[in-house]
Amino acid sequence: MRDWQVKRRERTRQLIELGGLVVKAELVDLTDDDRATLYGAFLDLANRLQGNDRDTALVLWKRRGKRAFDMEGEGLRKKERRQRS
Repeated sequence: MRDWQVKRRERTRQLIELGGLVVKAELVDLTDDDRATLYGAFLDLANRLQGNDRDTALVLWKRRGKRAFDMEGEGLRKKERRQRS
């Protein structure tokens, strides 16, 4: 496979995963799938990350995200155990 094809597939995968996070956070439903609203929200996030409270925001968001992933993972594990029983 050519180098440009590998890079293109990696970028495509990244975009799909990022889109999945938007759906997982229920932003699509909460904004009625309004792309302008979503884009505006992302621009606000980008502005905040350029501000003085960047480090605080990153720590907070990372902690929340990890907690949500962990809770989701625990929920899946419980569901799998119930299905095996």
